[in-house]
Formats: sequence, C-alpha cells, structure tokens
Amino acid sequence: MASSSSSSMITNPPTASTERSRDAKRRKKKKTQEREDEKQPRWKSQAQQQIYSSKLRQALARVNLGSASPKGKAVREAADRVLAVTARGRTRWSRAILTNRLKLKFTKHKRQRVAATSPGRSKRARVSVHRLKAKGGASVQRKVRFLGRLVPGCRKEPLPVVLEEAIDYIPALEMQVRAMNALFNLLSAASSSSSSSPSS
Repeated sequence: MASSSSSSMITNPPTASTERSRDAKRRKKKKTQEREDEKQPRWKSQAQQQIYSSKLRQALARVNLGSASPKGKAVREAADRVLAVTARGRTRWSRAILTNRLKLKFTKHKRQRVAATSPGRSKRARVSVHRLKAKGGASVQRKVRFLGRLVPGCRKEPLPVVLEEAIDYIPALEMQVRAMNALFNLLSAASSSSSSSPSS
C-alpha cells in the first residue's frame, strides 16, 4: 500500500511539471508566432482578412438599417472606417480616416471657407514647386503630391512619410477588395438559393 502511494507521489509531480512545460512551450510558440506576424507584411494573412470581413459585415448591417444617405457612399465610408479600425490607428492614414469621420459634421463650413481662399493655396504650391525646380526635383514632387492626395492624412507630408504610409495603405486596400468580393459572392449565392427554393 505504501509502495503504491509512494509511486503515485513520484509519478504525479513529473506529470504536473510536464503540463507546465507544455504550457510554457505553447506561450513561447504563441509569442514567436506573434513576432513573426509582426515581421510579415500586414494585410496579407487570412486571419487579418477574416477579422476585417466580420467587422465589415456588422458595419454593413448597420448601413442597411439607416438608409438616409446614398447606399454606395455609405458602404464605401463604412468599409474605409472598418479598415481604419482594423489598423488600430497605428498608421497616419487610419488615424486620418477616423478623425475625418468624427469631424465630418463640423467641416462643411470650413470647406466653404477653404474653397473661397483657394488662390492662397495655389501660391503656396507654386512657392514649393519653385524651390524644388532649383533642386531639379519638380516632377518628383508633383508625383509625391499626387500620391499624398490618394493616401489619407498624407496631403502635406514629405516623401519618406508618404511612401511609408502608401506601403501599408495599398495592401490594406487590396485586402478590402478581396474581402468585399468574398462578401459579395456569399450574398449573391444566398440570394440565388433563396430565390430558387420556392420554385422547388
């Protein structure tokens, strides 16, 4: 009897320690996986697309409920907003989308004022172009300004910032297109099956 109890006492501690070591190994594996995911380019993984797709479905369900604004514009705004939320505000473009959404109600009057004072803007642009012409980079600066207009929050940023943001923003848009195509295919398949079921 004593021998059996002593043997159980001997065998139990190693099993507990092996479970702890397994847990430790799992944690290490999870941490290394997270580090690898951080090193890899974002917006390429299937997990990231699934997270975005689930959030997009929820946002589009809310858009369908409130049909005050035009649907195409509302869908685009919802898709961009969800993309910015998925980016967690780590990038300039995601922060710009989120802040623009918050300031949307207050910027109508400001836009009218900016439109009235557009000649001053063009003067500033001319000054910057003249400075760059002296350096011989006017065509490059035009391309940077054009790219800066395409990437949210980068209108007045220098070339390194615009490039860094574009490198993240373009794959994010590609993932957005993939997710929206997949969602469209799901919805079209569901609608076709529901339309064919009464006839059968």
